Amino acid sequence: MANRLPVDRREGSWEPSPGGLVSALAPVVSAHRGAWIGWAGIHDEDVEPFEFDGMSLFPVALSHDEHHQYYEGFSNATLWPLYHDLIVAPQYHRPWWKAYYAVNSRFAEAVIAVAAHGATVWVHDYHLQLVPDMIRAQRPDVQIGFFNHIPFPPVEQFAQLPWRDSILNGLLSADVIGFQRESDATNFQQSCLRLLGTSCEHRRTKIGVYPISIDVDEVLRATESEAVNEVARRFRSDLGDPATLILGVDRLDYTKGILHRLHAFEELLEDGLLDPKETCFVQIAVPSREGIDAYQDLRDEVERLVGHINGRFGTLDRSVVHYFHRSYSADSTIALYLAADVLLVTSLRDGMNLVAKEFVTARQGRAGALVLSEFAGAADELRQAVLVNPHDITGLKHAIHQAAIIRPEDARARIATMAATVGDYDVHQWARDFLDDLQPATAPADC
Repeated sequence: MANRLPVDRREGSWEPSPGGLVSALAPVVSAHRGAWIGWAGIHDEDVEPFEFDGMSLFPVALSHDEHHQYYEGFSNATLWPLYHDLIVAPQYHRPWWKAYYAVNSRFAEAVIAVAAHGATVWVHDYHLQLVPDMIRAQRPDVQIGFFNHIPFPPVEQFAQLPWRDSILNGLLSADVIGFQRESDATNFQQSCLRLLGTSCEHRRTKIGVYPISIDVDEVLRATESEAVNEVARRFRSDLGDPATLILGVDRLDYTKGILHRLHAFEELLEDGLLDPKETCFVQIAVPSREGIDAYQDLRDEVERLVGHINGRFGTLDRSVVHYFHRSYSADSTIALYLAADVLLVTSLRDGMNLVAKEFVTARQGRAGALVLSEFAGAADELRQAVLVNPHDITGLKHAIHQAAIIRPEDARARIATMAATVGDYDVHQWARDFLDDLQPATAPADC
């Protein structure tokens, strides 16, 4: 179960949705012939359950107003900034909370209606933190897991939330709660202890760290496709075959540090460390939460800065920054990785960042460099990346320059090591580890 089904309806047919959560979970659900409960992305319409790519999909209906208050409001203007270091100020509105509670209840009822006796229920992400307790109240027979894909904030930060006790109690009804990083698990445990006066062993809830991964075989399949490789060659050719192609692939979100990397890139051109005639920066910004003011403001600022840099360093027939505000298919994204020399992942705060893992997997046997924020969960595993504090523009400049001039043999060795790390713990192993821990235990679960 997740907020969204793994599909979008386009021109009357269903197509796979873009996004890290879908790319990670869909192979797991398909492999287990499981069911996926979520919103179909359509307002004010009841959609009947249907089959898609080996999954049984059960849509949950949302009105336009419910979506605005539960998703754009409480989930993404309250919880998202609260859980991401207060990069923008969270907004606390009681009607949003009431909508969040009501929609979580509807998701729980959908599970209760379709889950077989003794079923395993896996709830995903911050949109549905009340669901485990709501299911447990009516279905004590099922095993409930919850995985938090985003960071969990320090207790001093989380304590701001007026409904903090309800969130913690909602989660503690799960048998297993999974986090991306040790720090997230620690933050959650401290919040339970200091705000509720309870700990995991009292609730028989196991707290675990399960860093999410990717479907390695699918990425490698794409890299071996002649069609994908031809798209990569054509993409680079259309940009004028630059000596160095730098790439960013992100949702258009203020947590991704897109403005920081653009400022650093501009200074590299200004200082003469990168030649605008030989260097090209491509930024893919997938549209995201466009009904929220902070995202609209970010889009305006990114587009203004891109225009400013091109005005300073571009020519009439050649832009130095190419900005694409659109989604790309999985194969097209792999083609971008194959075309690029450097990938910038400069998140100010990120649960994991699967783009980084996809890039190093796609680059196996090739040169290439990854500039990776230390504030992304992937930094715990991909230690051969050029690690950086994205708030430090001087340090970020040095990191991008280092990645742009790295020796090919050094780049290949680093990529090989990181790709092996991802290959040893792919999305299927991630799911096995979590689901194995979720099976009924003969002894009380420990913290």
